This record gives sequence, C-alpha cells and structure tokens, in this order.
Amino acid sequence: MDVGDEDDAVALLQRVSYYRLSGYWYPFRQFSDDGRSSTFRPGTRLSDVKALYDFDVQLRAATFAELSRIETFVRSRLGHELGRIDPCVHLMPDKLGTEASKHYAKWLRGYEKELDKSRADFVVHHKENYDGRLPVWVAVELLDWGSLAWLFSISPRTVQDSVAGDCGLRAPQLGDWLRKLNLVRNTCAHQGRLFNRVHGRPKLPGLGVHPDLDAATSQWQRTFAQLTLVQFLLDRFGLGRRTMLPAVLRRFPEVQFVTMANLGAPPMWDRDSRLWGP
Repeated sequence: MDVGDEDDAVALLQRVSYYRLSGYWYPFRQFSDDGRSSTFRPGTRLSDVKALYDFDVQLRAATFAELSRIETFVRSRLGHELGRIDPCVHLMPDKLGTEASKHYAKWLRGYEKELDKSRADFVVHHKENYDGRLPVWVAVELLDWGSLAWLFSISPRTVQDSVAGDCGLRAPQLGDWLRKLNLVRNTCAHQGRLFNRVHGRPKLPGLGVHPDLDAATSQWQRTFAQLTLVQFLLDRFGLGRRTMLPAVLRRFPEVQFVTMANLGAPPMWDRDSRLWGP
C-alpha cells in the first residue's frame, strides 16, 4: 500500500487505529483461492482508505439523524394508539397482543430498569404524584429503539395495523423493518462500519404495491437497501424533506476498486426511484 506522507499515516493510525481502518482496506486486498489475501491490489493508497472511512463517518451520522426522526414518530403513534385502549395498557399484558405471552416479561424487565434509573423530570413527577405509574404515551419516552420495536411486536394487532397503515405496510412488514433498522441504528451509534455491511433481507410488500420501492434496488441485503427503507418511511410517514441521505451518497469518494456498487446501489440509484430522486 502507498501510505503517502509517513507522518500523516502515523497520525491517522493513532487517531483511528489499525484495526478499525483494516475494515476499510479489506476491499483493496487481492483475491486468493481462500478469498481475500493479505496482499493489496497494485495502486492501493492509504489516502483512498481514509476517504472511504471519512465517507462512512458522514453516512453514519446522516443515517442516525434520519432514523431519529422515524423513531420519534413511531414512539408518538404507538403511545397514542395504545393509550386508546387503556392509559396503562403497557402494564396489562392481558390487554396486549398474542405475542405478549412470549415476550412481555422480558420487555417489562427492560422497561422497569429504565424507569428505575431515569432522573428525567417527567419520571420524578409521576413517581411523586402517581406512584410511578406512567401512562403509556409517557412511558414510551423511556424506550430505546429496540424496546420500542418489541413493544410494537407485543401490541394488539389493531394497534399494529393502525401504525403500519400510516406508511402503507402490513403490520408484520413494519415490525420486521423496525427490528432490522434497529441493527442499523446500533451500527451508527457504536461507530461500526456501515457502507458495505451485509444485512438481513427485509419483509417487502408484493410487487406493484409501492412502485418506487420496487424500483429502488434488487439487492435487499445491502446497506443501500436499508437506507431505502429509511427513505420510504420518511416519505410515507410525511416527515418532511428526505434529502440528507441522497446528499451524502452523492459524495461517495472516487477511489480505485471500490464503487457505489459496494453499498448495493444500482448505477442509476438517484434517478430510477422517486425515493432517491431530486
């Protein structure tokens, strides 16, 4: 590998670490009979590796920000729909969905742990005045994405259908998307490598239900597909402009051996689907 200026290379390795950068130079390694070898392709430059790393930093930040908008919306809608059944329905497993018999006890332990350690003003207020029994539309504010996804999965089907209907999905599809996007969110939150990660295939609507989703990609286990799910939910939930992710992807660095195809993006990714278009 051409490391360029040695002092700059040392500074980069001190700031980022050899192990973290190695994930970004993996695509630059030559193939052998056993897969990737320890030899780099001729012309590999550390500056290209750094460019990929810097791009991934921007991609994680943008993805996390957009997921936060979706999380806030789902939290609000789920709390509202559950509250229509009973203000404290989250403490009444017999009023929840059929999946509650399998997963409620674990969900409740996580919720109670968050409640016990919270020092938020709204929690203190309810502990002092209402024995700590938060109504569900308040309780959801304590939940991280994972706990929120589990609460969705144990909610009555009528509640799931109402929230999923807001984005034109069936309840099992939205539940699956929430679980898969939780993994993406965790990757972003813990500074993991995102751009060329392989993901689980999401449950998708039938062809023709959402033509803009059909047109976006066929590689549904790649990062571009997960970002397409984000774009779709931003659009269907009516969460305003969805220009942040396209703007970041358009800044994909021009480096040897690695292209947008490593994300799973098709050649005309920003033209073939309305979700990614101008």
